[in-house]
Amino acid sequence: MMRNRSAVIAVILGLGLGAAAGLSAFFGWPMLRQSQALTPPAHPKFTEAKWPFPTDEWGEGKAFRCDAADCGVEVGVYIRAKIGFCNCLTGVSDDNELDRLSDFNLMGGKPSVLGAGHEIKIAWMKGRSRAYAVSEPFHAPSSVLAIAFNDRCDAIVATATVAHDAPKTLEPSVIDFLNSEVVVHWAEVTLGL
Repeated sequence: MMRNRSAVIAVILGLGLGAAAGLSAFFGWPMLRQSQALTPPAHPKFTEAKWPFPTDEWGEGKAFRCDAADCGVEVGVYIRAKIGFCNCLTGVSDDNELDRLSDFNLMGGKPSVLGAGHEIKIAWMKGRSRAYAVSEPFHAPSSVLAIAFNDRCDAIVATATVAHDAPKTLEPSVIDFLNSEVVVHWAEVTLGL
């Protein structure tokens, strides 16, 4: 009788540990996984994807992705115009304006700031970029780059999701992509220039 009881306890413990290990692997629990160093990609390749978000007052934008094979980790870039929503006098000149313009609502809420933002330039437009951490239970660490730039009172807002906890490494690649002919042409057409 005692031997059967020990066998049952051993089976239950084994199943419990196996389930815990399976859940850890499936959800990529941050406490069980540390991010590996990320190097800037030599030749990132962004391809257009379908806009994955529901339509809201700003309409649909453009979506692009860079696979892990091309960027080191998966990167999604989502851009759209917010016509007449930018501060006409100062543009996107500080982090408060960047936060106000950012599309955090598409991502399920505002993530945690990783540091102060800084000025950027996309074609003829000036703006700001800032990195944020995204913490979701049962998911691996990830981050977001919020980027906004303007032409007078009209803003272009870009959100880059990065499947890594250090987005600053990929920021130059994202900024280069936003300066690409594909995105600049889209911005000109969308802004009516």
